[in-house]
Amino acid sequence: MLVIGVDPGYGRVGWGVVEGEAHLVVSRGWGCIETAKESPIPARILEVSRGLNRLLDEWSPDGMALETLYFSKNVTTAMQVAEVRGVIRLAAAEREIPVAEYAPNQIKQAVTGSGRADKRQVQEMVRRILALDVMPRPDDAADALACAVCHVHRTR
Repeated sequence: MLVIGVDPGYGRVGWGVVEGEAHLVVSRGWGCIETAKESPIPARILEVSRGLNRLLDEWSPDGMALETLYFSKNVTTAMQVAEVRGVIRLAAAEREIPVAEYAPNQIKQAVTGSGRADKRQVQEMVRRILALDVMPRPDDAADALACAVCHVHRTR
């Protein structure tokens, strides 16, 4: 099963593609779609849409794992991230790619065994699980890989 994990954000959307069955999960690639801070909101959303569409066309994943929105005190940021999530879900729906959503603590639990793990612990376990020589960077990409690994573990 080929899964794309997505860590939605406004300035940066992390993505990670893994392939896995049973107990073996391998990374196929990772990165970020970045938007320019000085660009207007519609242009930033369009850039995310175009970038994600390119990724979905390139990889043709069997499924998508999407991290749920973490509500912060900044309502404006939360609303902007929600708009990005809508673009992400639309891109998947247009290709009939099933989307599974996972809360941050579910992802941490699946990857580290603890729902309270910190970012560094999650990144290190992602590196180990995927047998990577390097730590996935930036953090958003590592989070997306963790989300994809969580999905593979939950659907086996």
